[in-house]
This record gives sequence, C-alpha cells and structure tokens, in this order.
Amino acid sequence: MRAALVVFRKEVRENVRDRRTLLNTLFLGPFLLPLLFLVVIRTQVTRQLDKADEPLSLPVIGAEYAPNLVESLKQQGVHILPGPADPERAVRERDADVVLRIPERYPDDWQRGQPAQVEIVFDQSQRDAAGPVARLRGLLEGYSQRAGTLRLLARGLSPSLDRPVLVAERDQSTPQGRAGIIFGFLPFTFIFAALLGGLALAVDTTAGERERQSLEPLMANPVRPGEILLGKLAATSAFATMTLALSLLAFSVIGRFMPVERIGMALELGPRFVSCTFVVMVPLAVLFSALQTLVGSYAKSYREAQAYLSLLTLVPIVPSMILNLIPIKTKLWMHAIPLMGQQVTITRLIRGESPPVIAMVLSVVCTSLAAVCVYFFTARLYRSERLTITT
Repeated sequence: MRAALVVFRKEVRENVRDRRTLLNTLFLGPFLLPLLFLVVIRTQVTRQLDKADEPLSLPVIGAEYAPNLVESLKQQGVHILPGPADPERAVRERDADVVLRIPERYPDDWQRGQPAQVEIVFDQSQRDAAGPVARLRGLLEGYSQRAGTLRLLARGLSPSLDRPVLVAERDQSTPQGRAGIIFGFLPFTFIFAALLGGLALAVDTTAGERERQSLEPLMANPVRPGEILLGKLAATSAFATMTLALSLLAFSVIGRFMPVERIGMALELGPRFVSCTFVVMVPLAVLFSALQTLVGSYAKSYREAQAYLSLLTLVPIVPSMILNLIPIKTKLWMHAIPLMGQQVTITRLIRGESPPVIAMVLSVVCTSLAAVCVYFFTARLYRSERLTITT
C-alpha cells in the first residue's frame, strides 16, 4: 500500500502542475454549467411571466363583424389592434404573435343561433407565441360559454344541459415533483461530471506515460503492478470525485436562486440531496476511473487514448435517454444496474421522494463490485509486458 500511496502522490502532483487541465476539470466544468443554466432559467421564466402580466396586444381582422366579442375582449384587458393585410405572413415573420380573424359570415351564423367560427392565426414553432395563444383561447372559450348560457336561459332551459358530464381534476403532483420536468437533466449532469473529472488524468497516467516512455521505468521498480495501478486509479478517482463534489455544491447554491416558485414549482437541493447523491455517485466515479484506466492502457498514444475515451463518454447517454423518453415505473432491480441505479435515485431525490435505504445500498454495492471487477481485469493487463511496449 505504501507504493500505491507514492504513485498516488506522484500522479496528483503532476496533474496539479498542468494548470490548464486543472482549470477545465475543477472549475470551468463544475461551475460554468450551473451558472449558464441559472441565467437561462431566470431569463426564460422572467420573460414569460412579465409577458403574461402585460396586456395582450391582439390584431383583429373583421372586428366590425363581431362588436360584442371585441368589446368583451377589451373588457378583459386585451388591446385591440388593426389586423394585417396578410396575417399568415405577419405571424411567420414575427410581426405578430397571434392574429384573430373574424369571417364575414360570423353575424349571420350568430343570428341564426349556429356556431359562429373565428380563426386564430399563429405559428406553433414560435416559443413566444405560446403564452398569447393560450390566453386568447381562454378568453374566447369563456366568451363562448357565457353566450351559450345566455342562449339557454333565453329559451327557458337550464345551462347545465350542455354539460352533461362534469370533470373534477385531482392533481397528485407536488411542487417539487413538478420541478422534475425542468430539472430532469440533473442526474445526467452529475454522472457526466464524474465521467469527465478523471478523464484527463486517466489518459495521462496510461497512454501519456507510454508515449513519454516513462511507464517502463516505473514498472521496473520492485513493486507489484497491482499497487502501481491502485495508485493511478486512486488519483484518477480522487479528481473525478472532487469534480462531482464541486458540481453538487455549485448546483446546491445556484438552486436557491432559481425562480421556480414563480411557476408553481419547488427545487430542494439542500444537504440531504447533496449527501445522498454524493454517496451513490462515488462508486460510479470510481467505476468510470477504472474503465478509463483500462481503455487508456490499451492505447499506444495520447491521441489514440483520447479517441477511445471519447466513445466512452457516450455511455451515460443510454440510460438517460431510456428513462427520460420512455416512462418506466421504478423497480428495485434498477438500482442494481450501474448508471441506471444512480439515475433513478437522483431523479427520485429531485422529485422530493425518499429512496428506500435498501435501494441506495444496492446501488452502492453493485456499482462498487463492478469497479472492483474492472480493477482486477486491468491488473491482469498491468502484469503483461505488452503494457510497456510503445510500438
């Protein structure tokens, strides 16, 4: 173990001297993404809410055909504007978010007691148009419902006749559970932080040393190859764990400034979330470090190792895509699968749920066993003379 500690200190010291790698790994990676996400969320939420509080400016074509409807919209705070000559073009070119078009036959249909049609012209691909369109739909539906009620009363009928079925909604979601819709990417972010945290050191301690021809003198020492590997793996795991911890701390601090309460959500990234996430993620960081060391040991050059390990970064995408795109009910066996277990656990924590202790223990134990298996497999490679061959 003493030899492993010496190798650990050597690798850490050499990596710390590389200021550029240290800056990208421990500072830009963990802190840049949370800051960027904070700016985007605050900007989007503030913009949408401010726009919702403003009076709705609505261009109307054919306002003279439905004066009562137009007057009702004005009473609801809608600012009526003259309609453009080509509403479709105006919407496509973002001159207007939404345009209301009232056809000439509207008065005749209304007088005959027939449904009088109006048209809402909008572009669904324009994100800014979603709020105004939803507001206009609500206003028109309210006007239609009031007019229908008056028609029934005028004929001596009960207004409830046109609504034979009443739907009562019981939303079981919690504010923190709804936050999982927006912050469902956080598990992937923490997994990616653990993956990228030790990547540079894993490449440098394997293919980098082979390319510099410094690995052969190291292996020539009267030390078991397994201890040398253990020292290298400990250094790589330390940097991966440190990057993970900084990322967790950054999100826990920035999460307090997220304006999620303004949209009916709650985000709790306090000590409980940080500690539970860190516990289940540390074994995964070690597993990633072991895999990176294994893959890097097969490469004969620094560039070749980077090419191989860049493919390894695609691994976390698979469980993230499965769990985000395909709704799957959480089962206990999922926690036994590395990557998926961490993804499920962190998602449940974000939603305000408390994962069972047995589930967290299962995730930690199974991921740790996988890391041990990769270590012993790599140790066999380190006992081979081919490891020091650079040509």
